[in-house]
Amino acid sequence: MDLEERLAVFIDYENLALGAREHLGGMQFDFGPIADALAVRGRVVARRAYADWSYFDEDRRMLTRHQVELIEMTQRMGASRKNAADIKMVVDAIEMAFERDYISTFVMCTGDSDFSPLVHKLRELNKRVIGVGVEKSTSRLLPAACDEFLFYDRLEGVEVPDDELGAPAPKRGGRSRRPAATPERATAQKAPAASRRTKAAEAVAEAVAEATTPDGTIEPEAKPATRRRKKAEPAPTPVEVAAEIESETDVTEQEEAPASNDAPMEVRVAQTLADLQSSTSGAVTASALKRTLLRKDPTFSESDYGFRTFGEFLRFLADRGFVELATGPSAGDPEVSLPEQGDTSAAFALLRTVVQESNGSAALSGLKNAVRKKRPDFSEKALGFRGFLQFAKAAEAAGAVALAWDDDADDYLVTA
Repeated sequence: MDLEERLAVFIDYENLALGAREHLGGMQFDFGPIADALAVRGRVVARRAYADWSYFDEDRRMLTRHQVELIEMTQRMGASRKNAADIKMVVDAIEMAFERDYISTFVMCTGDSDFSPLVHKLRELNKRVIGVGVEKSTSRLLPAACDEFLFYDRLEGVEVPDDELGAPAPKRGGRSRRPAATPERATAQKAPAASRRTKAAEAVAEAVAEATTPDGTIEPEAKPATRRRKKAEPAPTPVEVAAEIESETDVTEQEEAPASNDAPMEVRVAQTLADLQSSTSGAVTASALKRTLLRKDPTFSESDYGFRTFGEFLRFLADRGFVELATGPSAGDPEVSLPEQGDTSAAFALLRTVVQESNGSAALSGLKNAVRKKRPDFSEKALGFRGFLQFAKAAEAAGAVALAWDDDADDYLVTA
């Protein structure tokens, strides 16, 4: 634990949030993918976001869920909102660099080149600096000044809206989307509260009507598959876990949903392991993998899946071909790696196989989860594609599948 990197995160929230909305098709900024990317790089000990939060009222709850401290920079009318937040962020970063020697890495979440002098000073103080920014709103001067720079729109879990690729976009209700501001939208936001309550009542009545059985009773709501088990239940056996993993993967997920607690466990392990392998030069041990999983989800426990130890859980995944184990530095700490994923042609063949197993056609919105059911470490971004739609179009160009827009389904139909 003493060798772990300690990270302090400073967020120029206005720069990131507005950059995502203006350059990523109206997308709402989500800190979750950044948190996951940083979890494999070390232990985050401080998270601060700077903004006049009266302009970002809807974003506060998202940041609070990720334990981000909100630094309020209330501005006078007509004053420059940008400069005050930037100066406060610089002062706090320099103060932390001198007062907290144990912090080895500073993460500057901004695309503004005005922070380049701060980055240079932090590196002069022997601190490692990681930058994070939206690609199209990031100055070309800033990435070169950092030790490492992560483009937000390339992170795993960030799904750039499909209309960025010049094609009709399926309408999916992922939380990463926010429609662009229009006069009609502005008028709707100013609608009286009574009108909203009327619409809400109508929606509830419609939902109740759909859930009503022919005999007049209301069907009980089906509970979604959850990762946690009630403590009163006996611990499951590995055989039961195998069946549970299969059933979890069959649950339809929104493609824009972040791959975190909602994803099946083998998918989260594979994604975390892939991130560790790409960010470290040495082998990944089981102990390092579990520490990273706990950073992403502090409630993680292998006992929830019926295993006594984490090593037993890894051996179960290895037997199913999800990971590979090798002798590590100690008997109880093996090295963990992913099977070779292959090139794009192998990924296209995998996509074709999945579509063929779905009676020769499948909707694009649920296809990515079906691919991950066969290959939990699958990531179109690791293959150089910005999104799953772009990956599917490349597969179509290679002759592996065919894509066609289905107006009735309001989605792409993939056939093989």
